[in-house]
Amino acid sequence: MATANMLTPNKDAKASDGKGFQRMFEPSGLTLGVFFPIEAFERDQPSMQHQEYLARRAEELGFAALWFRDVPLRDPSFGDVGQVFDPWVYLGWIAAQTREIALATGSIVLPLRHPLHTAKAAASVDQLSGGRLVLGLASGDRPVEFPAFGIDFEQRSALFRENLGVIRAVLYNEFPTVRSSYGELYGSADLVPKPTGRLPMLVTGHSGQRLEWIAQHADGWITYPRGIERQAEVVAHWRAAVETAAPGSFKPFAQSFYVDLSDNPDQPPTSIHLGFRGGRNFVLRFLDALQAIGVNHVILNLKYGARDAGSVLEEIGKEVLPQLAAGMSTAAHSPH
Repeated sequence: MATANMLTPNKDAKASDGKGFQRMFEPSGLTLGVFFPIEAFERDQPSMQHQEYLARRAEELGFAALWFRDVPLRDPSFGDVGQVFDPWVYLGWIAAQTREIALATGSIVLPLRHPLHTAKAAASVDQLSGGRLVLGLASGDRPVEFPAFGIDFEQRSALFRENLGVIRAVLYNEFPTVRSSYGELYGSADLVPKPTGRLPMLVTGHSGQRLEWIAQHADGWITYPRGIERQAEVVAHWRAAVETAAPGSFKPFAQSFYVDLSDNPDQPPTSIHLGFRGGRNFVLRFLDALQAIGVNHVILNLKYGARDAGSVLEEIGKEVLPQLAAGMSTAAHSPH
């Protein structure tokens, strides 16, 4: 249901005030989200069956977020079409099926979309979901898509910066004057609705930007899975950049993780693309290690699973999430 104050921006709000942000992120803890499609599938051909039920079940089990991909065109060489449906349409559909879980984009490709359309769609989903949207943004990595939209692939980094600036200007100001490569707004018209507060915006990868720029302009960072020691270094660099850009601020660190969960809880791990195949005891140890180095949110992708995704969701929700939560509680109350 839409909230009040749709026409006036709340300039005192912080990204960390948002319902979606608070569901997903705690400075000393780690939460789990899950990518759509919530299923295992071959090549780039998900069935998209039973996703509404699985989304509701993820919410009931205590997952923090549901993640939506932005894949405008099918390129079979990538092996990934996301949830197939347009992300904004699907966000609206799933928002109506759920009540509390965060709705996160991973990630909207800024250069391929007019920033006014992106801003209006994002604010609309945020209002209609009661502040649950967390907006992951990217510059795009599929060269085949760019000429179809009349966009120069080599300009995507600059367009990303420009697009982000336009979105912020029109979301948090009334009747702004904005000039960009996408058009001009002279202060005689205003973009509505405004979001419920300050919409959390996370940059994915580097999106052609320096880490210092991301720390200054984003509300958090989404990156890729790495070995624990290497990821610890990346987290440390991120924390240092944030402290320089915004001293005392909490800007979360999130990463993806492909998992093929064995039905044997003690199955040792073997590597798969961007993740592991193994039992839940290993998965829990791995997540504990990520939490220890400062990762705040992990996005599970079940594409390469051998088991039914519903049973994997149940096992992680019932056997892993409670132990993660217990670890977060211990960390929050431990002496420093």
